[in-house]
Amino acid sequence: MKSKLSPRSAVASILSAAILARAQVSQFSIDSTAAIKQSSSTLAYDMLQYYKGNLTGQTPGILPGPPPAGDYYWWEGGAMWGTLIDYWYWTGDSTYNNEIMQSMLFQVGENKDYMPRNVTASLGNDDQGFWGMAAMTAAENGFPNPPTDKPQWLELAQAVFNTQASPNRHDSTCGGGLRWQIPFANNGYDYKNSIANGCFFNLGARLYRYTGNNTYLEWADKTWDWMWKIGFIDNKNYAIYDGAHVATECTDINKAEFSYNNAVFAQGVAFMYNVTNGNQTWKNRLDGLLKHGTATFLPKGIAVEISCENVGTCTTDMITFKGFLHRWYSTITQLAPYTADTIRPVLKTSAQAAVKQCTGGALGRQCGFKWASGVYDGKTGAGQEMATLSAAMSLLIPEANVPKTEKSGGISKGNPNAGGGGDNALKAVKPITTADKAGAGILTFLVLGSACGIFGWMSVGM
Repeated sequence: MKSKLSPRSAVASILSAAILARAQVSQFSIDSTAAIKQSSSTLAYDMLQYYKGNLTGQTPGILPGPPPAGDYYWWEGGAMWGTLIDYWYWTGDSTYNNEIMQSMLFQVGENKDYMPRNVTASLGNDDQGFWGMAAMTAAENGFPNPPTDKPQWLELAQAVFNTQASPNRHDSTCGGGLRWQIPFANNGYDYKNSIANGCFFNLGARLYRYTGNNTYLEWADKTWDWMWKIGFIDNKNYAIYDGAHVATECTDINKAEFSYNNAVFAQGVAFMYNVTNGNQTWKNRLDGLLKHGTATFLPKGIAVEISCENVGTCTTDMITFKGFLHRWYSTITQLAPYTADTIRPVLKTSAQAAVKQCTGGALGRQCGFKWASGVYDGKTGAGQEMATLSAAMSLLIPEANVPKTEKSGGISKGNPNAGGGGDNALKAVKPITTADKAGAGILTFLVLGSACGIFGWMSVGM
């Protein structure tokens, strides 16, 4: 026989159920422009609760880390400031501009090329590339210029590009292409991957559109052709695979797919489509990437990180990727307007799912990662907040101005020689000798030792 609840217990049970149901209703709305801006404002605030760099004794620009000091590698700070530069541009909210300015300038490094020595032990071409792309976003968005005695946004993007275009980054293994890591003693130096080359391609395409300098066009063409030839971009369906090892001449391709690889190339291709006035070759490439990307990473209209999300293997790095997919796809609809009718409805459906599950934490609004589940997954962090913020604020793109160029309102000053690469980024470099390698190896060993030898593989793709 079933036991019966007393009237008092029944009332308490009903009240508890009502409170739980209310707690699981998201506080965020994307039903109007005003609602999107309000939701984005709160999401940006919540994301920055994970940032401690503006506190006394902390390091400006970085999220707590790297492990074991905190969850986050250096690159994710650059990704966060790039997100907030778009946030300012799309919402008009300048609340965080001082933090953006301070952080972007504090992390430029000794040579003003986003290669600070204190991150050497985990410095990849992709890590440097994310900071460079954030600087490029600042230039394209007309973000307030730094003081005149500081490096400028366009100059910083050019510095990153020039260091990556240097011959010592493009060796003959696998017929060319960038390696994942920059220092040869780092784990992952023997791996060439799509995201490192994707950031470089993306920067080249955007610098070409912004400046008109054909050097950037040549490198964009060269990078795409290499990715296609080596098979990192599948020649049949435009899937972009993670990477391969130089010891096999890049024949052992890891076919894991990540949304940011697709998105970083698709956005770069859209910039090329735009600057070439709708060139058919670039249109075909864009169509191929978008067709595969939406089917793969936006099934049923909701972003999913297919290689790790449903099997529970996503790292802290990977949790951010869906936000880049939203931001970069939304920009594509500006650069290639014919894509808007297809992409924007999908991004809206995905954004709705993203904000719906933000019901966690003491305030009942922390965001998780598994948007398609419809419920908060119990885990949050800067990456989850950044991705959801990106999904929400990207819906403002129809009202936003198209990224600027030098001829269409860009205010950032450049320096084609920034980073030491020269105007054509093809300066000859002194050959590396055995003694150089030995000295560099000792230095890197000391850096690694000081970090207790902790730094290793950040993830398969980052």
